[in-house]
Amino acid sequence: MKLPAHVKLVDVGPRDGLQNEKQPVPAAIKIELVHRLQEAGLKNIEVTSFVSPKWVPQMADNAEVMAGIQRQPGVCYSVLTPNLQGFEASLDSHPDEIVVFGAASEAFSQRNINCSIADSIERFRPVVEAARARGIHVRGAMSCTVGCPYEGEIAPERVEMLARLMKGIGVQHVGVADTIGVGTPLKVQRALEATLRHFDIDDISGHFHDTYGQALANTLASLEMGVWQFDTSVAGLGGCPYAKGATGNVASEDVVYLLHGLGIATGIDLDKLIDAGQFISDFLGRKSGSRAGTALLNMRAAL
Repeated sequence: MKLPAHVKLVDVGPRDGLQNEKQPVPAAIKIELVHRLQEAGLKNIEVTSFVSPKWVPQMADNAEVMAGIQRQPGVCYSVLTPNLQGFEASLDSHPDEIVVFGAASEAFSQRNINCSIADSIERFRPVVEAARARGIHVRGAMSCTVGCPYEGEIAPERVEMLARLMKGIGVQHVGVADTIGVGTPLKVQRALEATLRHFDIDDISGHFHDTYGQALANTLASLEMGVWQFDTSVAGLGGCPYAKGATGNVASEDVVYLLHGLGIATGIDLDKLIDAGQFISDFLGRKSGSRAGTALLNMRAAL
């Protein structure tokens, strides 16, 4: 089994993980979380989103958070910009990368951003063009690539279409996301194969949710295909709004534990990452969603 020698993780906890939290998370806590993640060795952190606070009140402090980060050289700080207005608002914060998103499901696109897939891509075209003109890297998030809460299973042909559209507007890298966590290794590999028709293996990442406990299996299946970049979320932050009580993003700690066990380098200090997960979990007043983190903390306590 030939696996990548090195894996890059993008921790999406500060943005994707916290955006649906009901309780307000102060900017100081978000900044501290970013500092702890970079101290643990994370070189790619999705910090916030420049979206209307009417829709995502948790991200209303976006500029404050970006301004408060003590940036480290070699760390990429990315932000979600859903439209040109959001992109322009982000410029004063000097993001290293912006993220746009589209769905492989028409129903999800309509419910989530109130427009068709094709219309959503056209909405992002000027954003991508503006970002690239300024030398800002553009990543695209492709949601519902294996399943949708409204349409059910998603055919690989839909994923291929979305990847083609993203490539067509100049998106440089795409994340293949199992948004509701229904994917299994074979389905995920088919979605990745469909994406590979338009993007090189170095320009693809996996973004897996653990709703059905399949995220680590899907990560391994992706590694076997040569995928070496993944989105993860410290402490498993981020729920799944379409599956009540289900978990959301795969925990960064669990993925790092898996990768290190496979002899794959990440540049991440697992102990410091666990501390970062415990920090935000303590603030939120609940246990960490990371199984590896919980087990290793229990081992520490027993010593």
